[in-house]
Amino acid sequence: MRWMWIDRFVEFRSGERAVAIKNTTLSDPPCDGYLPALSLYPHALIIEGMAQTAGLLVGEAKAFKTRVVLAKVGKAEFRRPVAAGSQLRFEAKVEDIQEDGAIASGVVLADGELQGELELIFAHLDDRFPDPIFEPHLLLAMLRLFGVYDVGVDAGGDRLEPPEHLLIAEREQFA
Repeated sequence: MRWMWIDRFVEFRSGERAVAIKNTTLSDPPCDGYLPALSLYPHALIIEGMAQTAGLLVGEAKAFKTRVVLAKVGKAEFRRPVAAGSQLRFEAKVEDIQEDGAIASGVVLADGELQGELELIFAHLDDRFPDPIFEPHLLLAMLRLFGVYDVGVDAGGDRLEPPEHLLIAEREQFA
């Protein structure tokens, strides 16, 4: 995720549901360059924002030990354009997690109004793809930046803690 299409999580229930916020601005390069005269936020980046929200939810369900990638957009229906300056709310729900992938659904609200409905299919990469998607210490930094451990809870309602392997990687990086 070299580009971050969410700003922070406001809800994160392990393996179940996550809600993330993205505040769009006129100075966002996509708003300035997509359709300059209209300053609209591209639907492709709305899909990516939902993919990041749901993908982190899927990854956390496996303690970030699997490499999760967006494999397919099963459904993407948009109700209206999103103007720069709008707040997007990505509400993602895990429908199913299997050994080789997961399905998530979600809705996107723009300034409180329904903007889109999506279904996303994720794959878990196998050993044919040996490199990590993120260095573990950088993944942990990103999760903290997004507030996953500020708002996240497990199935029992207890606060989420970072997985031990990410904490070890962080300690090794800064030792």
